[in-house]
Amino acid sequence: MCGIVGYIGKDNGIDLVLEGLKELEYRGYDSSGIAGLGKSQDPFVFKEVGRINNLENKLKKQEISSNLVIGHTRWATHGKPSKNNSHPHYNNSKNIFVVHNGIIENYLDIKKELIQKGYTFYSETDTEVIPNLIDYYFKETKDFKKAIKMALNDLRGTYALLISSSLLDNRLFLARLGSPLVAGFAKDYIIIASDQSVILKHTKKVTYLEDFDLAEVSNNKIKIENLKTLKTFDPKIEILESNLTEDSLNGFPDYMLKEIFDIPETIRLASRGRIDSKKRLVKLGGLDSVISQLEHIERIIIVACGTSYYAGMFGEYLIEELADIPVEVVLASEFKYKKEPISRSTCVIAVSQSGETADTIAALNKVKDFGVLKLGIVNVIGSTISRITDAGVYCHAGTEKAVASTKAFVSQIVILVLISLRLKNVSSKQTKEILKELENLPAKIEELLAKKEDIKKISQKYSKYKDFLFIGRGYDYPTALEGALKLKEVSYIHAEGYAAGEMKHGPIAMIDSNFPTVALIGDDSLYEKTLSNVEEIKARKGPVLVITSRVDKKIKDLVDDLFYIPRSSNYTESILTAVFLQLFAYYISKDLGLNVDRPRNLAKSVTVE
Repeated sequence: MCGIVGYIGKDNGIDLVLEGLKELEYRGYDSSGIAGLGKSQDPFVFKEVGRINNLENKLKKQEISSNLVIGHTRWATHGKPSKNNSHPHYNNSKNIFVVHNGIIENYLDIKKELIQKGYTFYSETDTEVIPNLIDYYFKETKDFKKAIKMALNDLRGTYALLISSSLLDNRLFLARLGSPLVAGFAKDYIIIASDQSVILKHTKKVTYLEDFDLAEVSNNKIKIENLKTLKTFDPKIEILESNLTEDSLNGFPDYMLKEIFDIPETIRLASRGRIDSKKRLVKLGGLDSVISQLEHIERIIIVACGTSYYAGMFGEYLIEELADIPVEVVLASEFKYKKEPISRSTCVIAVSQSGETADTIAALNKVKDFGVLKLGIVNVIGSTISRITDAGVYCHAGTEKAVASTKAFVSQIVILVLISLRLKNVSSKQTKEILKELENLPAKIEELLAKKEDIKKISQKYSKYKDFLFIGRGYDYPTALEGALKLKEVSYIHAEGYAAGEMKHGPIAMIDSNFPTVALIGDDSLYEKTLSNVEEIKARKGPVLVITSRVDKKIKDLVDDLFYIPRSSNYTESILTAVFLQLFAYYISKDLGLNVDRPRNLAKSVTVE
């Protein structure tokens, strides 16, 4: 979602901040802006709606420079996309400037009080109350840092904040509560961002702000005070590691297509050094420190959102079948408010591509004092979830720039397969078969990707429809849910995913000649059951596209369209189906002339509840 980049140093930081904002474009945004404190001119603010190029082109016409710059990309939460609603925001006197990620839940109450005190407001945002609130307390106390503390104490909600002011002598303040913020130490400057990918190009020396931290930056140094513990301390410097891969398009027209074609290598990276099919071993170094606790786990709760939630559902099937441990998958946004008994023999697994998903972080914080084991499955090294969990496993999927997740989803499933095998002593023969199939899976996906033109033709045939039903059983059920989500995300077509057995308990009422069904039929014990559901749909004149690995004349004669995927094991075949569904959604979106990488209203990393 919204992105923050800041610079304080000896040189002009405008170009560096603009470059950083471009790095965050993939997260989704509708406008952008920067503010600076010039050495020879008054403070300045520039904002533009739309692409960052619009802001960059405007700045090229200005003769300005600044060695203290804050920048922002906005994803609208309060108020429509507009220049007035864009960040940075400022107080009535235009001498205090703020960029903000997060949501201030009580901003209307604060705004009302400030209006009564004579303040005026130009935007519809929650953020604008912050610089005016600081202004109010500064006029009372004549102490800028104290004014910030008092303002933060009044705020209810989440924030990552950069605060600058022409009232200060080249100082920048940072604050965090529930939204990520990281500072990097380069040779002659400090760069601050909401995403470490921005910092990687400049330095590997970083410090992560924690909740309730207020940091003061000046003279290339940072001093931090935690407003909860009231302790002041120097930053803890960490060396930033990264599993981010080359993010250029490499000849592909879109990032989504490129990232789908990255999937074979993604699986290899997720498995490399972790499996040995000959020795029938699974080694997950990230879990070594908690392996004794894992041996006594009696229940697992998986918390996640969106695509990661469907990967978690896949994990539920895997862990219960392979490790014989009861699993509950809960939407993180619901888990935070759900009351249920949780014992010390429970393990909570958080699944998140970015590791910064606000609802998932909130779910972990709910159980932080429960004495339960907390594990993370994330893609971004150093992310918040990786730091607040007891242990975890990185996906190693590399950078995923398209908003709709593809390769990260597959890597999450692969990690869950490995965790399932590691949790309990699965039979040696079964372990060997599954690991061998994981080793063969990349080549099978490459075989599937080679048929992209066939998939494109099928997709174009179905792009005229306005409603879809996706059905499957067993491992194909969460895959059907994810397939429906992917189509909604990138094509804006209404689609529903259902367990195939539930179809006649309601959804079948929707079936007619204009309501196609995508049926996922695994070559397993549920094959005949799902085939019966397809026959029920065809009896009601519903168009049917079947995805299967079983060659069966009965299906061929029954359905409208049929696509064969390579045969794999029961535990991995749905991954091949998922890749087909990703391409299906991609080509429908392209046929409709849509921006497949940046769908409307969506953001890559959802850092607000």
